[in-house]
Amino acid sequence: RHRAAGGPRGGGGGGGHWSFAPALKAFGESAETPVRVAGSAWLGGGTAAAWRARWAWIIMDKYQEQPHLLDPHLEWMMNLLLDIVQDQTSPASLVHLAFKFLYIITKVRGYKTFLSLFPHEVADVEPVLDLVTDQNPKDHEVSDSASPSRLQPLRACPSSLLAPPLTVPVLPPFLQSYLIVSDKARDAAAVLMSRFITRPDVKRSKMAEFLDWSLCNLASSSFQTLQGVITMDGMLQALAQIFKHGKREDCLPYAATVLRCLDDCKLPESNQTLLRKLGVKLVQRLGLTFLKPKVAAWRYQRGCRSLAANLQFLAEGQSEQKPLIPTEDADEDDDVPEGVESVIEQLLVGLKDKDTVVRWSAAKGIGRMAGRLPKALADDVVGSVLDCFSFQETDKAWHGGCLALAELGRRGLLLPSRLVDVVAVILKALTYDEKRGSCSVGTNVRDAACYVCWAFARAYEPQELKPFVTAISSALVIAAVFDRDVNCRRAASAAFQENVGRQGTFPHGIDILTTADYFAVGNRTNCFLVISVYVAGFPEYTQPMIDHLVTMKINHWDGVIRELAVKALHNLTQRAPEYSATQVFPRLLSMTLSPDLHTRHGSILACAEVAYALYKLAAQENRPVTDHLDEQAVQGLKQIHQQVCVQPLGVGLGGELMRQAVCVLIEKLSLSKMPFQGDTIIDGWQWLINDTLRCLHLISSHSRQQIKDAAVSALATLCSEYYMKEPGEADPAIQEKLITQYLAELRSPEEMTRCGFSLALGALPGFLLKGRLQQVLAGLRAVTHTSPEDVNFPESRRDGLKAIARICQTVGVKAGAPDEAVCSENVSQIYSALLGCMNDYTRDSRGDVGGWYVRSRGDVGFWYLRSKGGVGACCERIMCCVAQQASEKIDRFRAHAISVFLTLLHFDSPPIPHVPHRGELEKLFPRSDVASVNWNAPSQAFSRITQLLGLPTYRYPVLLGLVVSLGGLTESTVRHSTQSLFEYMKGVQRDPQALGSFSETLLQIWEDNLLNDRSGVPGLPVKLLALCKKEIKNSKDVQKLLSAILVATGLRRNARTHLWLRAPGPHSARGSALPRFCGMVQFPGNVRRSALLQLCLLLCHRFPLIRKTTASQVYETLLTYSEVVGADVLDEVVTVLSDTAWDAELAVVREQRNRLCDLLGVPRPQLVPQVTLSPTQHEAPVLP
Repeated sequence: RHRAAGGPRGGGGGGGHWSFAPALKAFGESAETPVRVAGSAWLGGGTAAAWRARWAWIIMDKYQEQPHLLDPHLEWMMNLLLDIVQDQTSPASLVHLAFKFLYIITKVRGYKTFLSLFPHEVADVEPVLDLVTDQNPKDHEVSDSASPSRLQPLRACPSSLLAPPLTVPVLPPFLQSYLIVSDKARDAAAVLMSRFITRPDVKRSKMAEFLDWSLCNLASSSFQTLQGVITMDGMLQALAQIFKHGKREDCLPYAATVLRCLDDCKLPESNQTLLRKLGVKLVQRLGLTFLKPKVAAWRYQRGCRSLAANLQFLAEGQSEQKPLIPTEDADEDDDVPEGVESVIEQLLVGLKDKDTVVRWSAAKGIGRMAGRLPKALADDVVGSVLDCFSFQETDKAWHGGCLALAELGRRGLLLPSRLVDVVAVILKALTYDEKRGSCSVGTNVRDAACYVCWAFARAYEPQELKPFVTAISSALVIAAVFDRDVNCRRAASAAFQENVGRQGTFPHGIDILTTADYFAVGNRTNCFLVISVYVAGFPEYTQPMIDHLVTMKINHWDGVIRELAVKALHNLTQRAPEYSATQVFPRLLSMTLSPDLHTRHGSILACAEVAYALYKLAAQENRPVTDHLDEQAVQGLKQIHQQVCVQPLGVGLGGELMRQAVCVLIEKLSLSKMPFQGDTIIDGWQWLINDTLRCLHLISSHSRQQIKDAAVSALATLCSEYYMKEPGEADPAIQEKLITQYLAELRSPEEMTRCGFSLALGALPGFLLKGRLQQVLAGLRAVTHTSPEDVNFPESRRDGLKAIARICQTVGVKAGAPDEAVCSENVSQIYSALLGCMNDYTRDSRGDVGGWYVRSRGDVGFWYLRSKGGVGACCERIMCCVAQQASEKIDRFRAHAISVFLTLLHFDSPPIPHVPHRGELEKLFPRSDVASVNWNAPSQAFSRITQLLGLPTYRYPVLLGLVVSLGGLTESTVRHSTQSLFEYMKGVQRDPQALGSFSETLLQIWEDNLLNDRSGVPGLPVKLLALCKKEIKNSKDVQKLLSAILVATGLRRNARTHLWLRAPGPHSARGSALPRFCGMVQFPGNVRRSALLQLCLLLCHRFPLIRKTTASQVYETLLTYSEVVGADVLDEVVTVLSDTAWDAELAVVREQRNRLCDLLGVPRPQLVPQVTLSPTQHEAPVLP
């Protein structure tokens, strides 16, 4: 469980990202695989075989994380593949494919599992030798399948049984050739070479020779070159495998020589991680060769390895076998070989390596070596490992030291006498977090420290760890709850659970585990704000948790952690109020003077939260907060603002953090009702808030919103607490000064300044708005109004609308003077601003910025109608506007608008009057739809919204919204809105009245938005009708609609020709009239004839680019709709369009255009004189 939490094998990770794949329960392709493999016999080579190999890759890759599921099936898969190989009739391509399958399975499960499954018969030796000796080591396509692991039969067959007499001399050179290749065959060759060289019948003749060859290659290779790295990798792997599998007496004569050669290679200086890892691995195996294999008699032992023996002890009433620590070691007098010291030194250096895999290998080597050393020397090794925990060392040394201590502990090589020193450094490692640039290091150290605690729980008797239980349990709880990284929190939780289960001495262990288990600690916010409160309820952990937050977390480099820490400190203050007030608070006040920016920021926030927590505790007993905080603490809080403002705050990182922190301090101290009435500090606080709102445009965008919210919240609480002269009455001087200043700031040329002071006006308490409401609403309405000067200020309009909504909620709706509440005299002004914002569709590089305040404008209408009911006209306008928003293209805005619409419809306390078509709406949208329908999904929303088209009041706004959705960019929105609209049109195509009303509404929308191209509304009616069925296209209403659109488009084009022609080239024509004319060609009758005539007019436009574009569009249109022109003249028409140089002189072009008119059956346009400042002739159409 600890390893799943990011144990030592993943100790270097700190990202905290977790991915969970669905767990598999068995090898699901066990029935399909034999059929696939058997079917490979007739495939041969080529593409079919490649696809079959690809299938094997895909199937086996699913079991990379659960390879053990393959174990029950390995034997029959191996036999199935070897049957193909041993079949003399199998073609070479099939044999290659079989070995390819074998390689894929081996890659997933690992070669060690497969070694015992390879055949060991002498009869297989000669065919295998022939097969592998015929291949080219440099052929990478074959090397995967023809790996030297085929030669495993040789490792168990004595040389007297080998068929060819020259097998033994031939095999080593063959394997040596594979030790210097760059693919996976190198790994298999190293394994096979070690098994072959260490055979009793081969070692005498071949081991020395091979070692000489490998050491020569090591000495002559350089890790500075690619081929040198490959060669050294192969040599080191082979040597490591030989010293692992060979007998000690066989390898000992060569160990010193190999160690000297390894020293000369200077592998620690290489930048190749794999070479350094192999070097450490080989060094530790050389060290184990120097020392006799034995079990240290002095080691600490807990219990027995036999489960039966342990159960017997329990049955006899004994807890476990007592630890046996002999006073003397029988082998203490044995001489330690000379090379051991060098090995230990290199392993200690490996503990500080920059890569985790190297440190992990060195830690295991330290544990193995210490187990064979005398007690005194092993204790020296432990001391050297503890030296890694100096603060002069890097985080790499700390991590390696933790891994080494865990290995020593789990092997019983850390005696109880050393636990005092070891526990001290582990407690430091559990909170190790060092700042490096813009981030920190130490995640792997804390993770490995948790692994040490996990290992100690399994290694020692409870009485040995009893003196350290309080410290270890508190440290693990703190890490499980307050660590920044999820893998460390989970590792600490796993270690805590292990100690609870095996030691049984952790205070309240079971209770804590039920709340702070492995999965619960995955959410960081939940840990800081929920789990911490529960754990702090046990007195053993309360003060250590508070001290950790104050010492380590409120000054953390990550701002998110600082903010979570101060919120957690607020919650924990209620668990220890006396300790927080007398011990913690003075420390926090002193930290506000720290030169470190993060410490100052966190400590100011912490002072604010602790003071507010103490106030809430005092308020429960009807006591003032000063009963908990003495006069010195109150004065210290008052001086924080003065200390911060000694120097100008500026607008850099320091200024941003300090502004936000002091604003939070102002808010919390005001909520805490500090006795500052009439004090000059109030003016200083007010100045800071105003200056922050005025400088918002100078603050970085990523922190601007947070600072703005903090300043507005601080202003609201400050005014409520310190600006009330009498209950419900404001100080007139302060009211006049504040509102006048804020209204003036609403006219600032900076958008962010408008935003800040708009929200500030909205946050003012009701007594400050009393008598000035009309003036404030007028100023905010001016902010929400879109004018040419501030069209690019969408955020100020959004915040202005938010301010209006908040003011309405503050003053309420009631009969009275318009300067004191929302009433019939000023509600029309509020609705004017609201409905004006409903039509704001401003777009810029950020997208549809006009939709940013759709939530605010919908909420204002909802609030007013719910609270007062409204008048009929206002109610109808609001319902129609919300219905339009509910049918538009942005999912989240549409969902919110529908939510408001349905809430207004079904509101019962009391029901809202004047809702148009209430009865029909309640049938179309039953109450069950409010919660059951996902209104964010276009597939569910549009099919219901289009039903409103049958209600006359809602037809125009809903159809306008749907037309906008049809012109959207999101494929799902366009598809579902189009489909829903077509379904409606299909339903009304046999109802002339309904279809006529629909056509009239569509025409009205087109005319109203002819000059508004925000979503292509001018061209969408033609596109929409073009997709309808033939019956709808030929209906009288549609023909009437299209004729009106055609005439209006032609007249508009002629009336605004001078404006169109000012546009660069034909872009205006292409974007408006030209596509519409081309689209109308598909409709029969007068519509088609008039559209062709308009296109012919454009073919003689005075701008050559427009003529060329029109000819190209007409050419494509006639090819698309072949029924427009008869087959007998179609070829001639397209020839004229394609061969004519439409950018030539008008006289030449007009001749070809007139020819086209004759072919298309439309009258030729006539030249008419027109009197202008520069007289020219214009063509007038001869309309039918």
